[in-house]
Amino acid sequence: MVPELRQAYNAAFTDEKFRDFVQALNRYRSPIQFRIAETPVFVSKGFSRQMIDACEQIVDVLTRPDFREQTERAIPKNFRVPNENEHPHFIAFDFGVCRNAAGELEPQLIEMQGFPTLFGYQVLLDDVFDAHFGIPPGYSSYLGGLNRETYLELFRRIVIAAEDPENVVLLELFPQQQKTNIDFYCTEDYLGIKMVCITELIQKGNQLFYLKDGKETRIKRIYNRVIFDELQQQEAAIQEKAKILFEALDVEWVTHPNWFYRISKFTLPMIHHPNIPETRFLSDLETIPADLEHYVLKPLFSFAGQGVVIDVTPEDIRAIKDPENWILQKKVEYAAVIQTPDEPAKSEIRIFYFWEEGAARPRPVNNLARLSKGKMIGVRFNKDKTWTGGSFALFEQ
Repeated sequence: MVPELRQAYNAAFTDEKFRDFVQALNRYRSPIQFRIAETPVFVSKGFSRQMIDACEQIVDVLTRPDFREQTERAIPKNFRVPNENEHPHFIAFDFGVCRNAAGELEPQLIEMQGFPTLFGYQVLLDDVFDAHFGIPPGYSSYLGGLNRETYLELFRRIVIAAEDPENVVLLELFPQQQKTNIDFYCTEDYLGIKMVCITELIQKGNQLFYLKDGKETRIKRIYNRVIFDELQQQEAAIQEKAKILFEALDVEWVTHPNWFYRISKFTLPMIHHPNIPETRFLSDLETIPADLEHYVLKPLFSFAGQGVVIDVTPEDIRAIKDPENWILQKKVEYAAVIQTPDEPAKSEIRIFYFWEEGAARPRPVNNLARLSKGKMIGVRFNKDKTWTGGSFALFEQ
């Protein structure tokens, strides 16, 4: 996306250098579970400005006094958790790299979530990439004037606050088996907290404990990495154990699980911006668009993209029995613009926002990127493809 940097990077790239880079990333006891892309995405000031402008307009909506009231229906009744915070601590915004009608590159929002992502791993990725390839002068993966030290300081402040790190846990369902377990290992290292599985929680009244060095240790803050939808896929014994999370516990959530639903596909119809695809609740649709081939149909409440209809027909729409729980969204066409040794790759960039207690608004802090040569972003669409997978963007400062 920055032609001179792309040409220089590709010319200097070697498979041997990349193998050493991947080997250095694999420093924990479990190898990285996803494919690592051979390249970062180089992003110009103009392109990043468009992404941040769209994010800030979304934040304007999220900070409205009536936002929580407007999104009450977004939280499934069986997944509502008591003691919700006033605002989420973390938000992620995903943008596809696209072309507009004039042929110019532009970002288009794909989705957003009031939920953490690979906040720890991206620090490691930046460190190791710089050591093996070098980050171009005037470029950084960090946003908002932050650097490695100030980013980690802010991350630590939000997650741990005034507590002792031993009283703060990263909570996940079988964390060491997750494909993103590299992020959990990094978070343990950078923040000094432990990853804990739901099955390891000990409840005493409204308090939670975990075993640390064989000793029951109080949990006062939960850095939540549990996607509650995933609980529905588990066996009955695990679902039964997870029920304690829906009680009024004496813990603080970072981020509270309800925000996963409030800031999601449900929020998109509330926002209008040139870099955000037109989105409507199906229940608000008065007539079926004549150019239906340019739309995608998505259920509001689904796990891992299940139920999405890419090639929508009028019959698909008429068959929906609960249109209030579906959205019709303009399709986003990714542009294959990342030059690689064979075919060009498409890219998606995720912007991280952190919201510190006492702050009026969240702020942009860091990012990740994913590269694809398939029909969609994702492993199954990129089998046997190189220069695809997880990466990060380097922004012109």
